[in-house]
Amino acid sequence: MKLDAHEQARQLIACGVDDCTAQEQAWLQSHLESCSPCREYAEGAGQLVRLMRAIPVAADRTLVRSTQMRVRARARELREKRERVLLVACSCALVAIVSALTTPLVWRGFEWLGQWNQTPNPVWQTGFLLFWVAPTIAAGVLLLAYGTHLSSGNGASQ
Repeated sequence: MKLDAHEQARQLIACGVDDCTAQEQAWLQSHLESCSPCREYAEGAGQLVRLMRAIPVAADRTLVRSTQMRVRARARELREKRERVLLVACSCALVAIVSALTTPLVWRGFEWLGQWNQTPNPVWQTGFLLFWVAPTIAAGVLLLAYGTHLSSGNGASQ
């Protein structure tokens, strides 16, 4: 259904000229220059908006207090979350550094145990791999389970 020019002009005026495309603004401007009823409608709408903006709006004190409390609580939550993320990032960096420093020592320890027990190289190397990767896998599974628990709405932070 195609709107007539007057109805289209009224819709553009109601939406606000700032929300229109440049082409719509140009069309509306040319239509208002040639159509006095639409021009009067636009002037009346503009006057109404100015009058509405001139009316002071006061919020109830309880509304202001509750809004301030909610904003402060949300700011506190965001600050705590940022601190937790920083703590996790520092922990990850520390774990990476310690792992990089201790991996050669643990490798040599497994190698020595393998030679002492006369275990074939693939066996003690597999043992080393499992020893080194198992905590990461366990932590990943626990975090995944905890994340799934949180996303289902049963989390403690909800």
